[in-house]
Amino acid sequence: MPSSTGFAATCSSSPSRTRCGRDGLLRLAFERRSQARATNHVTVLRHCRYTLPLQVLSPLTLDDGTSYLLLLNPTGGVLGGDCLRTEVSLGENSSVCLSTPSATRIYRTTGAPAEVQTNLRLAPGATLEYLPDHVVPHADSMLRQSLRIEMQPGSRGIFLDAFAAGRVAQNECWRFREFDSRTEVTLRGKPIYMSRTKICGATTPGGTVAAEGIPFTDAQAAGTQPLASSPSSLPPYSASLLIVAGQFADWRPVVASLRAELDAVTGVMGGVSLLSEAGCSVRYLAKSAIDLHGATRTLWTAARREVFRLPPLDLRKY
Repeated sequence: MPSSTGFAATCSSSPSRTRCGRDGLLRLAFERRSQARATNHVTVLRHCRYTLPLQVLSPLTLDDGTSYLLLLNPTGGVLGGDCLRTEVSLGENSSVCLSTPSATRIYRTTGAPAEVQTNLRLAPGATLEYLPDHVVPHADSMLRQSLRIEMQPGSRGIFLDAFAAGRVAQNECWRFREFDSRTEVTLRGKPIYMSRTKICGATTPGGTVAAEGIPFTDAQAAGTQPLASSPSSLPPYSASLLIVAGQFADWRPVVASLRAELDAVTGVMGGVSLLSEAGCSVRYLAKSAIDLHGATRTLWTAARREVFRLPPLDLRKY
């Protein structure tokens, strides 16, 4: 496994030698291979390197040849000062599904924030379903996370980003210090989607909630969209589901289908937006974690059916 030396320089919180926290690096590379004595193909994990606190379970091969992995943090959560970086590369025509065993906890900090960076690269014809469970920021926690997705012609993907307002059962909603999350998608090197959510919680003097949702469109310049002036009025669970497929022809029926599915889900409110090219996004708020997971599964199943022409997939997390 590679040493974390040198990796620390990529994190803004890393320069001080007295910094608390650990540097974790996970690199995965997949490729499509033909099976011996068979006509079908499977995706295999060609390369895997990690340093704790990042880890993966052994991959499972699904019936259609997709490689399914769970991304792990066996330490139980992310601490202030931790800098975790995940890099996933998919070879041509490979098919991968990634998830996590449970929600990711972000623990309180009195110093540096936790930093989580994820880079996903899809070669031509690759398919990736990236559906980690939601993030739970504890009281007095600070998180800065980024998700960068680089897609090539013919690739396609479904990507989930979800978080809670805190430990709801402990009455800790919006009591974190900072939550800063960025998502960026490029297709053939061209930016097609960018979103940023930055929330200063109730423990910050004058704490506010602000969000930037910036889909790149022909008619709209990038701008800031206020989410709410009173965080306590919002449902405590939030999610964004992004569906991108460069060679998919007509997205309007997909948007209509996703809207219908979203309207039929109880305990959830949200909407569906058409990107300027190659995809659509769904943003939704939920009253409970159960409602969040139910809505995500419904929308994911609809996206697989409408865009990928695939049946529902029941993720096994044990």
